[in-house]
Amino acid sequence: MTTTETRPFIRLRGRSIMALVLAPELPLDDWLVALDTQIQRSPSFFVGRPVVIDLGLVPREHPNVAAFIRQIEQRGIHIIGTEAAHPAWSGLEAWGRPLPGAGKPGRTIEVPDEPGPAAAPVAAPAVPETTALVIDQPVRSGQSVVFERGDVTILGSVASGAEVMAGGSVHIYGALRGRAIAGLAGNSRARIFCRKMHAELLAIDGVYQTADTMSAALIGRPVQAWLDGQHMKMTVLD
Repeated sequence: MTTTETRPFIRLRGRSIMALVLAPELPLDDWLVALDTQIQRSPSFFVGRPVVIDLGLVPREHPNVAAFIRQIEQRGIHIIGTEAAHPAWSGLEAWGRPLPGAGKPGRTIEVPDEPGPAAAPVAAPAVPETTALVIDQPVRSGQSVVFERGDVTILGSVASGAEVMAGGSVHIYGALRGRAIAGLAGNSRARIFCRKMHAELLAIDGVYQTADTMSAALIGRPVQAWLDGQHMKMTVLD
């Protein structure tokens, strides 16, 4: 049995978040009035939610876009960034470097009306939380599978340039040529299993190993990886 271990150089952790996107339209004063109406209908909807302002519909010649964004922020909206901003606009650095346009619209979210104080809440039926994700097809180059609530199982292969990230363990029943990250939310007991090891990177709870540090005896073999304290160990599965 061949076992290797690595000493961590830096701890990596991944997180996925969902940000709401607000896309202001002309005239901007009317759009702000509509925003105020929405906030009155559902005052807690934006509380604690990260928001990106998509400026793609605002013309280049519009003056003082930064002041307009501050008006949005003054309504208690937590802005984490902007996208599709024109390079000529100044003052947007307060919200970080503007992101490029997304290229495709996001999913429309219906904002529910909040009931008044006299309305009785209706209890929704309990739905068991999913703690495992099974992907029954290969993960192709450029694709990313992220599941923070538990294990991820891939019934095919993971191509070079693809990645699988799990809060629990990662199980790959084909060849692993991309990146596998387990213990995403801080689970040091997570493991990585694959049928054929050709990985670009493995990481468990922030401890990682790259292809150039992996033993040649593991390449192309069925392998499992786990943590022993602050060290990652890998061994060929019998």
